[in-house]
Amino acid sequence: MRALIVDPAGHSKIRFGEAPAPAQGPGQVLIEVLNSSLNAAELRFAGLSEPGAVPGFDAAGIVVAAAADGSGPAVGSRVVSFAEGGGWAELRAVDSADVAVVPESVDLAVAATLPVAAGTALRAVWQAGPIAGRRVLVTGASGGVGSFAVQLAAIGGAHVIASVGSRTSGTGLPELGAAEVVLGLDAVAEPVDVIIDMVGGPQLVEAYALLASGGNAQSVGWASGQAALFPAGSTLGRKDPTSITSVFNGGGITDRQQQLKVLLKLVAEGRLRAAIGWHGLWERFAEAADALTGRTLRGKAVFDVPAR
Repeated sequence: MRALIVDPAGHSKIRFGEAPAPAQGPGQVLIEVLNSSLNAAELRFAGLSEPGAVPGFDAAGIVVAAAADGSGPAVGSRVVSFAEGGGWAELRAVDSADVAVVPESVDLAVAATLPVAAGTALRAVWQAGPIAGRRVLVTGASGGVGSFAVQLAAIGGAHVIASVGSRTSGTGLPELGAAEVVLGLDAVAEPVDVIIDMVGGPQLVEAYALLASGGNAQSVGWASGQAALFPAGSTLGRKDPTSITSVFNGGGITDRQQQLKVLLKLVAEGRLRAAIGWHGLWERFAEAADALTGRTLRGKAVFDVPAR
């Protein structure tokens, strides 16, 4: 089958090639992939993977072989899926527990943006606890995860403050539910109850100083690539426990299907939108990768995979 595969000499260590068709386990469905999306972690892992491996966490398409054990959707079902690779190929075998049926009203390209980016944002909101009426700061708010976090926090009833790196990148965030859009953090005058942080580094330190006693910071990403150096004593003196918690949405998550069903329902109802900043044929992978690494991508990049 055709696939995007790991190649140390390729663009972002990826090139077009061929890979063996996946072997389908008894508890897996076989999907003809029609759309997949790009996440920063896939580019990082490409440098650590064996040549010939097929990356790709997110993929949406049509079930062409049902699971032999009777689990999962039937042949012909429109589905979206997650796995720790294999999504950038014409065919994917994936555990039934990591697959959800896509409503007819939801485009498969939109569904392909959900497992990692929206799933991570949803997990961050869930881990933060009740957020209705609370002040939630989202850093890196214009990115794929950030734009979903803004929406999900707003849906949960929070007052959302969206922090971005440039004035142009804040465009459209009020329509997604941001009550305030700020450049950096200097304009955040009052304490916040929850931080959903994509940036890490010095901005995480600055954001933590804004956190109210008893609040929590959900650490989702580290786009800055810089160390977070907390001044001596800056984590002390809070009346109530104030935490920084890791948000992980990779393998081993037991509620993946529940997450996907929640997200798909919100999309079908028109309450959640996928901010797609790049959309094209997977032959244009290098263009999408450059937009992501060059930080010109606003929202998600989605690949179209031509039908076999």
